[in-house]
Amino acid sequence: MRAVVIEEPGTVTVSTVDDPAPGPGQVVVEVSACGICGTDIHIVDGEFAPTPYPIVPGHEFAGKVVALGAGVTDLREGDLVAVDPSLFCGECHYCSIGRGNLCERWAAIGVTTNGASAEYALAPAGNCYRLPEGVDVREAALIEPLSCAVRGFDLLPRRLGEHYLIYGAGTMGLLMLQLARIAGAGSVSVVDLSRDRLLTAEALGADVVAVNADEFDRPQGWEVVVDCTGVVAAIEDALTRVRRGGTYQQFGVAPAEATASFSPFRVYNDEITIVGSMAVLHSYGRAVELMGKGAVDAGTMISHSLGLDEYPRALDMFRASTGRKLQVRPGS
Repeated sequence: MRAVVIEEPGTVTVSTVDDPAPGPGQVVVEVSACGICGTDIHIVDGEFAPTPYPIVPGHEFAGKVVALGAGVTDLREGDLVAVDPSLFCGECHYCSIGRGNLCERWAAIGVTTNGASAEYALAPAGNCYRLPEGVDVREAALIEPLSCAVRGFDLLPRRLGEHYLIYGAGTMGLLMLQLARIAGAGSVSVVDLSRDRLLTAEALGADVVAVNADEFDRPQGWEVVVDCTGVVAAIEDALTRVRRGGTYQQFGVAPAEATASFSPFRVYNDEITIVGSMAVLHSYGRAVELMGKGAVDAGTMISHSLGLDEYPRALDMFRASTGRKLQVRPGS
């Protein structure tokens, strides 16, 4: 099969590799679409410590089941599925207390094992979710980032009528925006440096948008502030915008060595809650249902689809913040 291969940090090829063969409890999925996200960039740049090289990237994917391993009874060849890439060990302390996203042996398809920027991908049958009727299999590749956003909302207070401020109108910021709307937000404000992305945020329901939060008329701050950028300057600014008694969520992925300054006195005096959100936890199935209910506008979210041979170009586009969600579609 044809596949994108990161041979070593900084070296990306599109090659012919062996087709995957399913072992017991596994299936082979013919990939319809695979999204590109910041984690893929970190893997290309050698910044994601658990990743072995060479590796086929791609963890946001959906497609058709084409082969079943021994013991697989809940799926059939031809089923259209979205795949949770999480590979928790199930044995460590964190797995034993239901916190598999913090697994001591954390692993994931496309991150520590070969992924879906390829014609075919291997997955545990238990990680595959049949698509609800009416969900486009290519749009279903958005279910993985949506499941991350659902996890983020699990950690927020979600009180009706509260006001949200979201930093970043990329994929995750736009998903958080849409979830805030259906969760009963009083208003959602979005900050991003890209005017094009802000226009998309408005189309998806943002009440107000700006390139700088100073442009908003809300001197008292916001009850919920979410950073979806991972950019230190944005994080430092966002922390100053939280209303007294409010919640700040670090959702965007910053470099491991990054540090940000904030006022510990204000966190104490204003009783500000600071919470992180890491990947997927008990949220993938709910994301599938939300996609089936039309809770997010997947069509607007996806701006570009490219063939496997265009993967290097897709990386350049991602780094330049071109478009919205970029997808590789191996059949293109």
